[in-house]
Amino acid sequence: MLESMFEGRLIAHRGHARVAPENTLAAVDSALAAGARAVEIDVQLSADGEAFLMHDRTLERMCGRSESLGDLSGAQLRELRAAESERFGQRFAAEPLATLAAFSERLARAPGVHAYVELKRVSIERFGVDAVLDAVLPMLLPIHARCTLISFDVGVLSAARRRTQLPVGPVLITWEQRRDPLLVALEPQVVFCDDEKLPASGPLDVPGGALAVYEVDAALRARQLFARGVRFVETFAIEALLNELRAGEGAAP
Repeated sequence: MLESMFEGRLIAHRGHARVAPENTLAAVDSALAAGARAVEIDVQLSADGEAFLMHDRTLERMCGRSESLGDLSGAQLRELRAAESERFGQRFAAEPLATLAAFSERLARAPGVHAYVELKRVSIERFGVDAVLDAVLPMLLPIHARCTLISFDVGVLSAARRRTQLPVGPVLITWEQRRDPLLVALEPQVVFCDDEKLPASGPLDVPGGALAVYEVDAALRARQLFARGVRFVETFAIEALLNELRAGEGAAP
């Protein structure tokens, strides 16, 4: 069993993206099977306003298509496959693009697992804040009690604060941004930051006190970050990192 000082402090980034195409139900299922207590996914809108899981600004890497997800209708997107073939060949040739509705239903059957739902700027820029929230918020009702909205876009999180009781978590563009008055005014429950953007030494403090750092794949680095005040680490390699931490149970952080 994972030591209590680590339990619940790891987030599966886009699901178990090391072993399955990111942001797919296969990646989510693998993360849950590995023992993830939290999963982060990315959300964009189709041309007709349906929420799908996708990180990139185009479908090229995941589906071999040059269009953006927002160029195609939900029906058209259902015909595509999120095979991420450059990494996985034909292993996931039948894997569909995941809808947010399907993700929410899947997590509803996984009690105690928290969802971090990133609202991608590409859809906010194209369709607007209200359209994104209109599409996303109803889909999250099955997991409303254990879901946090996150985004690089502070404006969409501010709007979400006015429309819902869901907790919010800004994703920092720079480490210095954590002191921006607009970000502080959100009263965020968690703040996300890229590991590469952190200062090299010293304690790590953010508004609200809970910092989540991505992308961390090594137990040694995770322990170093915990010792500096980081609450969560986010990883593509949830199973491997969990196993490394378990193997080092009892070691000083």
